[in-house]
Amino acid sequence: MILKLKPAFKDYIWGGTKLRDDFGFKSDLKKIAEGWMLSCHKDGENVIDGGKFDGKTLSEVIKETGKDILGTKAQKYDFFPILIKLIDAKDNLSVQVHPNDDYALRVEGEYGKTECWYVIDCDEGAELIYGFKKKISNEEFRKRIEDNTFLDVVNHVKVKKGEFFFIESGTLHAIGKGILLAEIQQNSNTTYRVYDYNRLGADGKPRELHTEKALDVTKCEPPKNNGVMPPVVKKDGYGEKHLTSCELFSVKDITVNKSYSSVADSNSFVSILVIDGNGSLICENETFPLCKGDSYFISADSGDFKICGNVNLIETRV
Repeated sequence: MILKLKPAFKDYIWGGTKLRDDFGFKSDLKKIAEGWMLSCHKDGENVIDGGKFDGKTLSEVIKETGKDILGTKAQKYDFFPILIKLIDAKDNLSVQVHPNDDYALRVEGEYGKTECWYVIDCDEGAELIYGFKKKISNEEFRKRIEDNTFLDVVNHVKVKKGEFFFIESGTLHAIGKGILLAEIQQNSNTTYRVYDYNRLGADGKPRELHTEKALDVTKCEPPKNNGVMPPVVKKDGYGEKHLTSCELFSVKDITVNKSYSSVADSNSFVSILVIDGNGSLICENETFPLCKGDSYFISADSGDFKICGNVNLIETRV
């Protein structure tokens, strides 16, 4: 089963217009900060675009057809396991942290959040925050927030197009202005805001900080690395970058110049997110057009599928 997904959009104050201008998304929102490209989360569900299930949410389709379409690896989760976003940061995002599963399930009633970032494009000199420069105590963490010197101790990282960052739960982080990226994460919207540049929200009041919860979950230490530039493995008809394989998800960047073939087996569904170019997806004797910004869900056990054309995509599985 192949489902084309309509994104859910968010107009956070730091967002820009690249998702409208470059990806062609249509929305009445003035800013499109995020497009939720694969989502069963209550805060922004995907709706099916066309076909037998047109107009239904992805959650409704799963309930109607059964969880087998998610694959065997997803059966251990109580909720849909993955959330995929496109994020356009015209301004700096807040400095934040996400809890692990144990803490989040106990305190927030949903999963924690380990995530990864793949930089699709960025302005020259753009940077993000990723952990701390050196290990600090919880006491210094709190004091730095109180005396407004928190940014002096965080790890600032210059970024390049094509870089990949793995952000384990508990890692302090922030996307900086001028960065467009894809985020593959656990299906969670729990965020503890630590520092927000003294900005005001839409209501004219300072946005809430979550210092105490952040202190509970933050690893006050440097990251294991500052991101990687995955190598391209050239194959017949396409190039492949292996971004990550962990217990939560497996992610590849595929650049097709002729054709790419793979299999949706019984282990997992397959998410196809087109980040550039045009092509076609062929599966189960059907052909679907692929354009920049398209998001497709291929159900588990759909068998062989093929992508043709000149198209760059992100493929994600559980």
